[in-house]
Amino acid sequence: MTDPASAADRRSRVLADGNEIPLLGLGVWQIPDGRECEDAVRWALAAGYRHIDTAQAYRNERSVGRALRDSGVPRDEVFLTTKFFPGHRDPEQEVQRSLERLGVDFVDLYIIHWPQGGPTWAWDGMQRAHERGYARSIGVSNFDVAELSSLFEVAEVPPVVDQVQFSPFEFRRGLLSACEQRDVAIEAYSPLGTGRHLGDRRVAGIADRLGRTPAQVLIRWALQRGLVVLPKSTHRERIESNAQVFDFALTDEDMAALDGLDRTGGTDRAQENAWW
Repeated sequence: MTDPASAADRRSRVLADGNEIPLLGLGVWQIPDGRECEDAVRWALAAGYRHIDTAQAYRNERSVGRALRDSGVPRDEVFLTTKFFPGHRDPEQEVQRSLERLGVDFVDLYIIHWPQGGPTWAWDGMQRAHERGYARSIGVSNFDVAELSSLFEVAEVPPVVDQVQFSPFEFRRGLLSACEQRDVAIEAYSPLGTGRHLGDRRVAGIADRLGRTPAQVLIRWALQRGLVVLPKSTHRERIESNAQVFDFALTDEDMAALDGLDRTGGTDRAQENAWW
């Protein structure tokens, strides 16, 4: 585990391909295209976020692009992620459509959203997208250890991230260990359990003692593990509060207590039940 004191101000990590990714990002899953999404992204950028995570399946790439342009933050200061919808056939063609919707020349990270149809068939198209400069880094989402292993056997450009549901309550130790061995960064989506984890009394107890919110404690847990973490909110005050996580640290005792909340048995799986 990263030392809490040295980790307190750590805001980014270097991926296996040499590109740097901010550890804190705004996720925009389930935010409708339009003003609500634009506001969330603009507020996040104003609050200091420099990482925005969208997807073709979210149908809000146009709003993300408009908010980025309207924010006044230079494009080269924002790490932008989108994801290939595996119901389509060609990741290279689809990322070009994403770039048009986003109004940018490239994305910083392009991810296979889930392993529908098997873990390897789309990777050639992902590699073409990378080779042609449409995506600076490429990765996957919702891939378990077996699926990652299959992909590494055929990949010329290996994935550098695996974005999965991850939190103290979904502490997938087996998957994290395998990813660390392959230098694949875990990105934690739904770190707040879509709000379900915020009412846990053990999380609240740590938050009360530290004078922090439960959301800040859960986000901080992920940061101290060196994870990329993607909290989602459409409320300005919560977006701003969720960014205030670099000026305190959890103790070893706090981390151990949070680790003990895991409900997955330390699984190496990315999903308890696949939805595809």
